[in-house]
Amino acid sequence: MTPPPSSTGIGAADANESLRLKEIQKLVDQWISTVGVRYFNELTNTAILMEEVGELARIMARAYGEQSFKEGESAELLADEMADVLWVLICLANQTGVDLEEAFKKNLRKKTTRDALRHQNNTKLKTD
Repeated sequence: MTPPPSSTGIGAADANESLRLKEIQKLVDQWISTVGVRYFNELTNTAILMEEVGELARIMARAYGEQSFKEGESAELLADEMADVLWVLICLANQTGVDLEEAFKKNLRKKTTRDALRHQNNTKLKTD
């Protein structure tokens, strides 16, 4: 029998606590091993990620695009769908040995170097 989340230490990450990506990756791994039994394989998690991104896109299209919500749907699901996308992405990172914190820092440095002037000089982005 799986212990309740509070006895696994997972409940310690409350809404007022700030977490680093490394900590989030550890938290997801801990949840998977104590509550979730095991990870789905990488291919299954990739398919789930595509499904979650699709659900997020559907809500975005209704909340910010021209589609209307169906009965029982609302924009309130937006944050939950974003969290679902992040969850599965973290699972994939854990499974493939990617340190998301380091990857994000490296990617931000790359973008900063590459785009230092590109966006500032883009006339399409200028505001008068």
